[in-house]
Amino acid sequence: MSKPLRSLLKVIVLGDCGVGKTSLVNQYVFKKFREQYKATIGADFSTKELEMDERVVTLQIWDTAGQERFHSLGVAFYRGADCCILVYDVNVPKSFETLQHWHEEFIKQADLTEPEKFPFVLIGNKVDLEYGSIETVSEKKAKEWCASRGNIQNFMTSAKEDYNVDAAFLCAAQLALANEDDQNIWQPSVDEEMPSHCQLQRIPESGSGIEQQRGGCAC
Repeated sequence: MSKPLRSLLKVIVLGDCGVGKTSLVNQYVFKKFREQYKATIGADFSTKELEMDERVVTLQIWDTAGQERFHSLGVAFYRGADCCILVYDVNVPKSFETLQHWHEEFIKQADLTEPEKFPFVLIGNKVDLEYGSIETVSEKKAKEWCASRGNIQNFMTSAKEDYNVDAAFLCAAQLALANEDDQNIWQPSVDEEMPSHCQLQRIPESGSGIEQQRGGCAC
């Protein structure tokens, strides 16, 4: 019996410092949430394996620093990306206003030849919080922003409550898989078996819903 094809997909997570990028990645990959995280220095990456469309997909998720002093490092991390997730805090309008900058910088530094065809996903995080009288960013406003940029997929999430996190990253994986380059696909040899401690999240055929089995690989 032939082994399933394998794909390696690189997903970049961008947004201002404090919007919850690290929390989203840790919730998705490890199903863990902590109230306090140290600011990311440069970039960190985690991996998660999925089974999609009769192939094994390894998501390499890059959690990038939101501080201004690290923006110049973008070109080193963005090249070769298969999808970009833009994150803002729904309770902090400034983090939504800077999305245009993140979007444009990614297109420039990733050297995209056809940016209108590249898969982006927008995440409005921290919907579980209420910051008193501070103005929040409405979902309608987010959808309008997405529509003006080629109908980018939009999700409202809570990393703390694990609300809509899986759906957002699964969408990113599906978009990246549909847009992947042939060089990202390979047929594993006998020596390239996946370690037994790595579990797969099995994604059924479209239209049949998402199974509850989840798992992450920390290797």
